[in-house]
Parts: sequence; C-alpha cells; structure tokens
Amino acid sequence: MAYTVAQLLKTSQADLDTLFKGLEAGPIPEGQADGTAIIAPGTDFSDEIAKMVNIFAWQGKVFDSQAGVLRNRILPFGVNAIVARVYKDKSWLDDRECIVLDYSETSLVAQWIRDEIRMIQPGLYLGKVYWNKARLIDFALEF
Repeated sequence: MAYTVAQLLKTSQADLDTLFKGLEAGPIPEGQADGTAIIAPGTDFSDEIAKMVNIFAWQGKVFDSQAGVLRNRILPFGVNAIVARVYKDKSWLDDRECIVLDYSETSLVAQWIRDEIRMIQPGLYLGKVYWNKARLIDFALEF
C-alpha cells in the first residue's frame, strides 16, 4: 500500500507505532527532504499543527550521507542549521535496526534529542523523536 503524509497525519499513534515496528530501516537518505511534524496524530488538530510547525519552526532536513550528517531546515526562511550525525543502530522503540539522527555531539540546542527513521516506501520515511529516552512526537520526511 502506498502511503501519503496526509494519511499519516490521520493515523492514530498506536497505528503509527505499529507501522514503524513493521518497517525496515532502508537506505540512509541523501539530499533535501520536506518534513511534516506529526503531533496529535489521528485527531482533527494534527494537520493544522503540522502546518504551523512548518511555517514557523521546521521545514525538513538535508542529508549528506557521504559525510554521515544532516542539517535541519528551520525558521520561516528555511535556514540549514542544527546538525546531527546519521548512522544505523538499534531503535529505542523495538531494538530493531533504524536510521539514527543523533544530536548529542553536534548540537548545543538539541543535544538531548535523538530521532529514528525507517523507510515506508522509496522517498518517504517515518520518524520518532526522543528527548533523552522519552518519546515526543513523530514526523514524516518526503524526498
């Protein structure tokens, strides 16, 4: 089944977790991805929250797989900032392989953040955000 970001926003948290657990890590992506924050998934508010986050805070990520890093596109102007190391490791959700976006050694602002992503289908990844080991939100990346 082909997924869209709009479908992911309408999916419950439990179903997003089940989907993530059923995915393979896939290849470490390359290039610019449009990001969508998935907050309050499956509710009437999810789409509106995602739009506000996209306008004012976070638009996506730019991956440089050869260097093993990414930069987030943030603020209304899409500034490339907040660097993370990118590598494969076990997920904190289910101990299976995922792609880790690790800010602990590269960012003062986000040093407590760890993202994990897995490929839903070519060009679309589902992510989980952790603050220390506490789960925060999900997100989608479209290449």
